[in-house]
Amino acid sequence: MSGRVSIIGLGPGNALQITPQATQALADVTDLVGYGPYVQRVNAPAYVVRHVSDNREELARARHALEMAEAGRHVGVVSGGDAGVFGMASAVFEAVQNGPASWRTLDIQVVPGVSAVMAAAARLGAPLGGDFCVISLSDNLKPWLVVLRRLQLAAEAGFVIALYNPRSHARPWQLADALEHLRHYLPDSVPVAFARAIGRPDEAVKIAPLAEADAAWADMSTLVLIGCTASHLIDRPDGQLPWFYTSRKVEAD
Repeated sequence: MSGRVSIIGLGPGNALQITPQATQALADVTDLVGYGPYVQRVNAPAYVVRHVSDNREELARARHALEMAEAGRHVGVVSGGDAGVFGMASAVFEAVQNGPASWRTLDIQVVPGVSAVMAAAARLGAPLGGDFCVISLSDNLKPWLVVLRRLQLAAEAGFVIALYNPRSHARPWQLADALEHLRHYLPDSVPVAFARAIGRPDEAVKIAPLAEADAAWADMSTLVLIGCTASHLIDRPDGQLPWFYTSRKVEAD
């Protein structure tokens, strides 16, 4: 049997947002590898072997998957959202680059998924109608000063900014620091959306101007989306959240 690795994005958590291509790839695997909550999300037959590991073990997880594929298994490496956006795809290719030459001959397929920023944007309206960027606030693999510099440049360039990994028990302070940093480069009125667990039963959305945005509203299941000067809110009746959209047109400075 020829071994394979399928790196599969599971979407943001709603079963309706997993792609048909991902469902098809999952139907063929012999093994599932990934962070525990993502592996458990997959409805797989009993013969599929689940290999669960903790967070921050991406490279070890990737090497294990490649070793099993080399032995002839079809391994599904799963991530929430899209596996190429702060997910397992990069870890697998990093392992390939630094591993034995035989890993370069393996059949490796990346199956795209619906990223959290896309699900959140669809729920909010059209906040990504102009140019945007995504930044992880985790400083596990990069210095915090690099994160702050990227936030400043993105704000000065007029990008809408989507923040992944905004806050956790181990990193409770970064989001507050990031928001305060952005207040030096963006108007206080710029809208900020906290989109938590979009598409899941515990979904919650809150929108506030940058001046009032509170880091305590976020956890690791939250996508924080920060508008720009071309972003607008459209009020809606009956206490509904406003529509959040960003104009397609940009005026010259």
